[in-house]
This record gives sequence, structure tokens and C-alpha cells, in this order.
Amino acid sequence: MAEAAEFQGTPSAARRWLRRTGALLAGVPLLAGLVQLPTASEAHAAQAAPAASRATGSRTVDVAINRLTPTAPSGSATLTITGTVTNDGRSPITAAQVGLRIAPARASRTAIDDAAKRKGYDPSLDGRAIDAKYTKKIGRLAPGSRRDFTLTVPVKQLQLGGAGAYQIGVAVTGQTAAQPWQQVLGIERTFLPWQPSAAAKKTQLTYLWPLISTTQVTARTDTDEQQTPIFRNDAFKAELAPGGRLQQLVALGKDLPVTWVIDPDLLASAAAMANGYQVETADGDTAAGDGQAVAKQWLNDLTHAVAGRQVVALPFADPDLASLAHRGKYVTGSLSHLQTATELSAKTVETVLGVQPRTDFAWPADGAIDSSIVDVATSAGAHNVIARSDSLQETGDLRYTPTAARQIGGGNTAIVADARLSTAFAGDMTGAESHALAVQRFLAQTQMLTLQAPGKQRSIVVAPQRMPSVSQAQAMADALGSLSGGGWTQPLDLGRAAKAKPDPGATHQLPGSRSYPRALRHQELPTEAFEDIQRTKLTLDRFTVILTRKGRVAAPFGTAIMREMSTSWRRDHRGASDFRASVKTYLSDLTKKVQLIPKSKITLSGRSATIPVTVQNNLLQNVEGLELRLSSSQRNRLAVGDPQPISVEGGHSQSVKFGTTAYANGRVRVTAQLFTADGQPYGEATSFEVNVTEATSTVILVIAGGVLLLVLAGVRIYIQRKRAANSDENNNDSGSAATEADETVTEGEETGPDEGEQTNGTTAAPPVVPGQPSDLTPDTGSQSAEPSGSGEKVEH
Repeated sequence: MAEAAEFQGTPSAARRWLRRTGALLAGVPLLAGLVQLPTASEAHAAQAAPAASRATGSRTVDVAINRLTPTAPSGSATLTITGTVTNDGRSPITAAQVGLRIAPARASRTAIDDAAKRKGYDPSLDGRAIDAKYTKKIGRLAPGSRRDFTLTVPVKQLQLGGAGAYQIGVAVTGQTAAQPWQQVLGIERTFLPWQPSAAAKKTQLTYLWPLISTTQVTARTDTDEQQTPIFRNDAFKAELAPGGRLQQLVALGKDLPVTWVIDPDLLASAAAMANGYQVETADGDTAAGDGQAVAKQWLNDLTHAVAGRQVVALPFADPDLASLAHRGKYVTGSLSHLQTATELSAKTVETVLGVQPRTDFAWPADGAIDSSIVDVATSAGAHNVIARSDSLQETGDLRYTPTAARQIGGGNTAIVADARLSTAFAGDMTGAESHALAVQRFLAQTQMLTLQAPGKQRSIVVAPQRMPSVSQAQAMADALGSLSGGGWTQPLDLGRAAKAKPDPGATHQLPGSRSYPRALRHQELPTEAFEDIQRTKLTLDRFTVILTRKGRVAAPFGTAIMREMSTSWRRDHRGASDFRASVKTYLSDLTKKVQLIPKSKITLSGRSATIPVTVQNNLLQNVEGLELRLSSSQRNRLAVGDPQPISVEGGHSQSVKFGTTAYANGRVRVTAQLFTADGQPYGEATSFEVNVTEATSTVILVIAGGVLLLVLAGVRIYIQRKRAANSDENNNDSGSAATEADETVTEGEETGPDEGEQTNGTTAAPPVVPGQPSDLTPDTGSQSAEPSGSGEKVEH
């Protein structure tokens, strides 16, 4: 600015300014030679660094702590920290080095949270630097480049005081071209629990270890005698295989002091896979699965892992208690499924694992509760409800975290899990840094719980996410393993935690339904889902009542209905809808295998006739207890017979005939319908038209006359044969005289039986002498003078 002002002065001033400017320009090449320009590799790294990630000041370098050992050191231990540093700035860093900084122990759980969230360096909060001999020099750090580091320092050099969760920072110092002096360019914080001696009153810690998965088995089964189950896909095999999520949970949990919380549906699915299974393919067909060996090994490992340990069994398929309480209660019959799921739960665990589980615990999604959820949860006998402290929040003036157990009325207990600890590993734990930081923060929080009230022992429960990933499970296991030597906690199973004496000042008032988190409410199953479930249940009940082997249908569909209410559908509404539709469609297809064969138009002639109706059974088992009813649309024209019982063997048909009575001519619509024993209609009705052509009186008289003529003709033939037989006898007795007499019978004269002969129980008239009139009158009519044309005439 001074030079500019000088230029704006006199002409002599302008000449002096030009001479100085020329001298400066002449020295530019020399200055350029003294300035160190970035190399080609550094320029490339700078270009590769994303512009959005470039930072300045104490955020110039990103520091990652990938590993800290030991996690809870003793006084004689040596602390080792490994990690990486990355230059996110635009210019290279020189004279860079990595060192440790120790800040005082945090004073509260909130202080730990605040320190974990803070970014950038704050000299008033980040403490003092450790002796320079424990730093790591890394020299020049180009933009975008990364370097690994390892720091090793004896714990005694940290000069820690009493027990507490100390903040430890890994800081990078160095210089930049714009700021050529030593300064903190990046820092990452974690926590170092320090317990020089065991706590006098250790916190009792209960950690739930969940074995829960998504729905695997469909309602469909193979048509073989074993009813081979059909799985939705083969992803379950990957979970059970070595390195899979469920395999890792068992492998990690077997050596940890945890309470196993198991969905029995998971055990049933694994057992079904171990015995042979089919898998649905993309085209709707099925293919044989090959995960039997994997499933058998997993079940064997789990059986050994839970031996002698407490096992809590959730209701079968882990039904969504909140959805039932908020939506399902409006659909009649929905809540009854929870009782059935609870009863099946214990049987499944006992059968598969050979242990007696606890079934008196309920676990709503994310531990969020309200009064309606508790009512539903306890209705099936679960008098202990696992909640979370961010749902049942403290409203008193307690200065410490209270014991988990709370009496909530009606003889029920809420087990309030600590929200901070329960969500400690809910994030992405795939990176080494997130893993290490989560473990150290978990340890610091548990230690601070003990330090809140060192003279008061409390019982704390941790209820993590329902389906932890492999990386999350590994972080959980590392944290629990570190706690075993920490000296401030001791393990406690869930059953004893539920019986712990509650803190008098702890909150026990249940929140109202309006306080239920909106985000969780959006995840619930809709009311329409429970309506679909109930319709499927009614169809199943009407179907199984006619079967002779009910279990072949009731078992797979009964469990499928429970799976339709699973908590695992919360983040997969499309999958839940598709699963319900598949169950409904398959059941409908089965019920249609027992059906009435459609009939075409029928014509009835006369006042009475029979109508045949056929029932077809394409199932592999017999059906019974059905009743077939016909109904006429016009009973004054056509009446049908009484209902007929139906019993049809598998793969066969049965035809039933119904009598009918016609009162008038015309067309009548007749409906056939099957009914179950309790009077409920079964399947679709079939209707057909009956054309009634009633016979007139004239036609009836003609038919009757024809019948009478046939009878008379038969009588005449009989009489003629009888007379012929009598004539043969007379001829034998009188010889030729009788023959001559016969030959002289004139036309118009009647013949009768021989005198004294019995015909049909009467005395026969004496024979007529040729040439003489008879003195007897025949009993069949008067004598006629008219010729018969045949020589004989018999009138009736």
C-alpha cells in the first residue's frame, strides 16, 4: 500500500518505484531456485486428494487409531497404539511426527460422549504431550499421502492418577509452507480406562447375546412323506457356514459371560436344513439344498456353547410386540398368536438344544415401550419386559445410573437396558478405527458407571441390536473380553438381574403411546397385514378340520403365520408383503384340491329323479367330515334331497346322488356347496341348470294302459300253456276219443278246465261235450257268439 501511494506521487517518485520493481523482477529466477517445488509424485497425490476432504488447521491431517493394547492396562504394562495418518490438506507437511497427549480423567458419562464427538485440537482440553522420545517421526507428508505409525510407551510414563477413564490423544505435529512452524495438524481421541485396584463394589453387568435371523422357511413343503421344507433362498447356509454371521456369534459367544437370547424359529430352521431341504429358485421351481453338513455342525457347536448357561427363548419367530399393540389389537384374533408362539418356543428349544429355556422375557424392538406394548407382552406370560433407558427415561434427580430392574405394576418388571452401552456397537464396525474406538468408549462408559457411586453396587443390562453383523459381534466380544480383567464389573445372568432390588428413586412410570418414537412406528406392520394374517388363519382352520392327517398342513402353515408377524420385517415391508401373499396363495391352492366337479345343464323327465354330484380330492391324504348340500332356487318347482356326508380318499373322487321331486315344468338353478362339520362353507359353490319336464296325466294313462296290456298278455299266455298241459293229460287218459272231441270245438265256444281239476285254488268246470251247450257260466265272462279269430279268447 505504501508503494502504491508513492507511485501516485511526483514523477521522480514514479521513476524510483519503477527501478525497484525491475530489480525485484530480475531476482525472481534466483528466488525460484531457492524455493523447493513439489515433486511429480507429490503433485499427483495432491490432485488425487478430493477437494471436499482437504482441511486446514488442526484438521489438516486425519488420524486413525486402529489398535490399542492393552485396552485396560495395569501399572506395569506397556501401551501400544497403531494407526495411520493421512494428509487431507493442499500442501505438503514437513517435519511431521506423531505423539501422545494425556488429558485428565473424564468426570461423567456425558463428558466421555462430548470428548468422543469433538473435532480439532483444543489445547485447554487435550492435555499435555508425552515425552518426545516416545514420538514417531514421519518426515515429509505429501497431500493425499498416508503413513502407518506405531507408538509404544510404558504406562507409568503416562503419569496417570486415580481410577478413571483418561482421555488419550494421538496428535500429528508439523509445518506447512504457509505456516512454517511446529503445530498440531491433526488429532484423534480415545479413552484409556485406568483401574489401579479392583473396585470395592463392582457393577453387575448382564450382556444379552442375541441369536436371531430373518425368516428362512416358507409354508411350502415337498410332496414326499417327510414333507421336506422349502427355503426362500440359500442365504441361511452362508450365515451358518464358517465365517458367517451366526457361526461367528456362536464361536465368539461360547467363551463370553453372556445370556443367550434365541429365536426358536432360528433353531427350527437350522434343524430343518440339517435334515434335508429344498430351495426356491428364481423361476418358482425348487432345487435341492446342500447345507446339511453346515447346519449340523452349527447346531452341534451351539449345543456345546449353551450347555450350563442361561438361555432366554423369545416367542417363536420373534413377533413384533409393538406392531401387535399398536395395529394388531384392532384385528380380532391377532393377539392369540402370541400365546401360541410362546408355547411353541419352549418345546422347540428343548427339542433342538436339550435345555430348558426361560420364556418369561419379552423384548420389544429397540427396547422401546409404552403401556400398550407392556400389556401385550405380558398377556402371554412374559412378566419381564426388556426396555431401554432412552424409552423409559429417568425423571428424578438421581446422580447415577440406577439398577435395571423396575417394578411397573401388575407383578411385572421392566428390565431397563442402558442405551449408551446397548448402542455402542450398532454402527459400522468394519473399519479397524471404528472397532478400536468403540471398544475403548464402551470400557470407559462401564467404568464410569461404577465410579458414579463407588459404594453402591448396581445391576446394569446391555441389550444390543437384534442381529449384529460379524464385525459388530467381534467388537462386542473384544469389549466383553477386556472387561473380564478390568476390575470394575462382574457378570450376571438376566434371570438374576430381573430379581435385583430396584432403586427407589428410579423411574417406573410407563410412557404413553404418544411417546413412542415416530421412526419406529413407521417400521411397524400395518393393520392390513394383520387382517391378511387372520384371513389366512381362518382358511387354515376350515381346511384342517376336514383332513385325516392335520399335522401335515397345520404345522408348516401355523409356523408360517407366526413368521408373518416377525420383528425382522421392520426394515423389509416389501418382503413381508410378498411372504404373506405366498403363504395365502399356497394355502388357497391346497384347499382347491378338494372341490366339486362342475356340472353342465341337466334335463329331468318325470316327477322324481336323481342328480349325481362329484367331489374330487387331489390331496395326498383322505378328507372327511364334509357335508354336501344342494339348494334349489325354486323349491315350489323342484325340491332336492337331504345333505349327504362326504369322505374321499386321497387322489380319488366320490359321486353322490340326490333325489329330486318335480312339481312343475321349467328351468331351475341348483347350487351345490360343501360344508364343514361346524356348518361353515368350504370351497367355492358350483351352480348348474336343471330343466324339469313334468309328465302329463294323459301320458301317464297311456303308459299305464300299455303296462296293463303287457300284464294281460302274460296272463293269457300262462292260461294257454296251462290248458295245453291239461289237454295232454286228458289225451293220455281217454285216447283218441278225447282227441276227436277237441277237434270238434266250434268257434265262439269257450273252453274251461276239466271237471274236478284245481286251478289256482278253485274247482274247475267240467269239460264241454262236443255238440252240446254247456250248463256252466265261465268265471271270466259271458259266452260270446263272435269268432275269436284264433280259436281262443280270454277276457280279463
